[in-house]
Amino acid sequence: MDVNAAVAAAAAIAGALTGVIAMLAFRWSERDQKRPTRTSLHTDPVLPPGVDTVLSVLRSSAVVLDEADAVVKASSAAYALGLVRGGKLSVEPMLQMARDTRRDGEIRQVELDLPRRGTGRGEALAVSARVAPLGSRLVLLLVEDLTEARRIEAVRRDFVANVSHELKTPVGALSLLSEAVMDASDDPEAVQRFAGRMQIEATRLTSLVQELIDLSRVQNDDPLEDAEPVRVDELVAEAIDRCRHQAGTKQITMAAGGAADLHVWGNRGQLAAALGNLVENAVNYSPARTRVGIAARRVTAPGGDLIELAVTDQGIGISDRDKERIFERFYRVDPARSRATGGTGLGLAIVKHVVASHGGEVTVWSAEGQGSTFTLRLPEAGAARDRAQQHPDLDDEAGTTESSPYEPLPAPEVLP
Repeated sequence: MDVNAAVAAAAAIAGALTGVIAMLAFRWSERDQKRPTRTSLHTDPVLPPGVDTVLSVLRSSAVVLDEADAVVKASSAAYALGLVRGGKLSVEPMLQMARDTRRDGEIRQVELDLPRRGTGRGEALAVSARVAPLGSRLVLLLVEDLTEARRIEAVRRDFVANVSHELKTPVGALSLLSEAVMDASDDPEAVQRFAGRMQIEATRLTSLVQELIDLSRVQNDDPLEDAEPVRVDELVAEAIDRCRHQAGTKQITMAAGGAADLHVWGNRGQLAAALGNLVENAVNYSPARTRVGIAARRVTAPGGDLIELAVTDQGIGISDRDKERIFERFYRVDPARSRATGGTGLGLAIVKHVVASHGGEVTVWSAEGQGSTFTLRLPEAGAARDRAQQHPDLDDEAGTTESSPYEPLPAPEVLP
């Protein structure tokens, strides 16, 4: 009997302890549910209703901090910019702004230059940070990347400054020459000489304005809106005709060669301007009695066949230092020679934009004193090639051109 009583008492005590433990576990679970969890930096129930949805559609990088400066929520863009690391805001000026805003409730905004992660070149990331209170305990930080906007603004300022300088030169020359003509009104020879100079400066000014218009059109227009299959041999013939007079004056032989019946897809006018600029540069920067070659061929590429157009000259060549900048607007390898030839420094910039907008690329090989080879690589118009094979009579009627008066030349060697 005593044994049974002891067992019953022990069971009662065990049941009571189990009940107490279960009650404590239930209470502890309720506390855990009510306590803000930080197992995930992207979702936290302490955010006011609707805030999570609003932050997900913002363009700016968003970070929400609690009263302990811990990150409650951060957008993926904030991590990409390196603003959040290890659950903490890693930018001290922004953290101080958040503390000040939490203290007095004032909205603050500042622009900062932050070091880029993973680069050892000291490049700065320009950002605009805005801090505002979010409820009674939280602080919202919005960060906008201004790097690209600043770069574009710098390019615009440089472009305006360069245009102003380039326009000022011929305009000033015309003004001085007109005064000289007035002063030499009694000297017919001087008047004729000054008038000839005025014509040269007027031509230079006209070329500059036209190339500015062409560059603006290339940058703003979509060339594929009016795209069509363009015969490469027509582009080559047009480029040769464009430079016929300059080449004849310098006794430069122009030769075309390579594969025939090639087509590219794009805006015919823009493609003709790009190739014409390359051929014109080759003639202008080549010594007298040399040769300029233009060759076309089809090359196989993973994304589809490409058409290569190579323009080779025997000119002065380009140094390694200058090769990195020749496609910049208004950049000239030899400013004195450019003034003598009427160059504006915009031709290669136009070439670069035209080729890029057509899904291609332009490359250059050059060595000082040995000449240069500029190569355009453009996607082939496959549909046009099939049409030419099925209906050769249509192509003959649409694209017949006169034979080139220049000596034929096999495709120029593609230099390394």
